[in-house]
Amino acid sequence: MLSIGEQIRRFRESQGLPLRSVASELDIDQSVLSKIERGERRASKKHIIQIAKMFCADEKELLINYLSDRVLYELKDESLAEEALKVAERKIKYMIKKQNEK
Repeated sequence: MLSIGEQIRRFRESQGLPLRSVASELDIDQSVLSKIERGERRASKKHIIQIAKMFCADEKELLINYLSDRVLYELKDESLAEEALKVAERKIKYMIKKQNEK
């Protein structure tokens, strides 16, 4: 299971691209991209969408990985994380059902 940062690094390295060129395309400093790849900083949703286009990758897959990383970093040190995720999943399903009834 790769983090979104590790996935970005693999895309970049598989194309033989230096940090500076990908960072330039994303309009961020290369040190920021380096930190994203190392998991020291989080990418934005906008960046994930740009990366999907840049590398012709599955945008949905990348966004799911990005969102799962966001949840992971928020809950990783919580002892009740798994239970909270189950409750959150039920809440999401309930909210979607409610929205679809409108």
